[in-house]
Amino acid sequence: MKQVKFFAVALATVIVASCGGNKQAQNAETADSLKSFEQQQIEASIKLNIDSLAAQMAQLKQLPIRQKDGMIVLTEEERQVKPNYLLAPSLAEQATTLAEQYRVLSAFQVDKEIAELYGMPTADFENQIAKLLVDINDPSFDVLEDKSDIYEASSDLYKAMEENGRINFFWQIAATALVEQLYIISENTDKFLAAFDDNAASNVSLRVILIQDALNRLTEYDPEIIPVAEAFDPLTVINAVTVAELKDQLNDAKDEIAAARNNLLD
Repeated sequence: MKQVKFFAVALATVIVASCGGNKQAQNAETADSLKSFEQQQIEASIKLNIDSLAAQMAQLKQLPIRQKDGMIVLTEEERQVKPNYLLAPSLAEQATTLAEQYRVLSAFQVDKEIAELYGMPTADFENQIAKLLVDINDPSFDVLEDKSDIYEASSDLYKAMEENGRINFFWQIAATALVEQLYIISENTDKFLAAFDDNAASNVSLRVILIQDALNRLTEYDPEIIPVAEAFDPLTVINAVTVAELKDQLNDAKDEIAAARNNLLD
């Protein structure tokens, strides 16, 4: 009888333990489900916000630094002094991750236009840009009539990258392009800012605000974008509403802009 009683107690213990285990497993599944639901809600909220930010970005005019706008004209004497601050086309060979390739592509397109402005050879840039386009293989770029406009934050490009699951790279492109343009302007503020009016200056500040906001929101669920957000963060000192203010701020933040460029591209 004692043996029968022992087995009864043992069986009851196993049943209780089993029930407890099932209950714990159910609780864990419920917690995971709630966590997943909460994460979905967070991501949906972020998505709404960055959609709004992208729409605002798309409405902004291109910076006057772009040659095709015809805003900047160099004299023959000025064209003789070639810029030594453009990126080396060989930098593309060091871009091994997809994020790095997007960022280098964006910066190269900016530098290629500056090289054209100074009458410099652009074949090396063009070859590397073509290679990066193949390596990246993003069908989103097909919506653009001119692939030299990849670094411009257009609504069509944003929508296409969203559909192709590459929306986060859109903001890496936009951040890198702005950093590269500000770096170039800071190297020759007298010449490049001569094409700016106060509206264009405030436009720059608004770009900084929109991009920083988007990057910070994306860090909540995309760890890979955290270094980009950190590199871009020092640019928040730029809040000019006039050309004079922008010039002062670019001169004061020259080292920070250079550091942001290095962090994004090196």
